[in-house]
Amino acid sequence: MSQLEIPRFGELLGPYIGRVPAEAMPRFLALLERTAADRYRQWADDLPQHRDGLLKCAESEDEIANRIEGAFALDESLRDQLVAPLPEAKKVYYDTFSRFSVWDQLRIQANAERQGAQAWRNIAARHPDQRVIDVLESCSQLEETSADYLDDLISRHAS
Repeated sequence: MSQLEIPRFGELLGPYIGRVPAEAMPRFLALLERTAADRYRQWADDLPQHRDGLLKCAESEDEIANRIEGAFALDESLRDQLVAPLPEAKKVYYDTFSRFSVWDQLRIQANAERQGAQAWRNIAARHPDQRVIDVLESCSQLEETSADYLDDLISRHAS
């Protein structure tokens, strides 16, 4: 198997994340988590024999979004700025996967989950509220659980 080049999603999506006011950035990331949940649902359709596990990953992505939305209040005056870059960010996210086989897409996503876990930890390292820090750490753990599932699924497929 050739070496798969894994994108750095923070850099890839940085231009869109950067258009969102800093105080709304976690909420924007939550919307991106919902995009990933939708992608998992597509993979579940593509790989029906692994549907249950992939749908569990989708549920985790939605749960991360729910937790972040609960931990970070949204100033409604920022809603338009929050959602404006989302369509382009989604397109970039989906386009990143489009040229790869489903199994390589899952390899990329496993790494993306680990990148996401680190992103939540980076936010936690700068946050003053222990309650929010705990939520962010729980999100990192959900990301890593999905990554572990994907890694296991891929290794079983390759053997």
